[in-house]
Amino acid sequence: MSSYQHPTGDDDPVHIVRTIGRLAQMVLEIRDEYVNGRREDALDQLERRLDEIAGLHDQLRKLRESQETSTAG
Repeated sequence: MSSYQHPTGDDDPVHIVRTIGRLAQMVLEIRDEYVNGRREDALDQLERRLDEIAGLHDQLRKLRESQETSTAG
């Protein structure tokens, strides 16, 4: 498998979905650290990452809606 990746813009759906995936992985890692008691600020970190995911979800939804509108018109 090649390590080459096509460049994408910040408003590219592929970029947004990949970012959501990375943030979700961070949430799982922070959760594990919280459960194991190794991280004092885990709850704050979890909340921040979940807020970022929610923001990206809204961005992706708006992008999809704008693409559907432009193709329907």
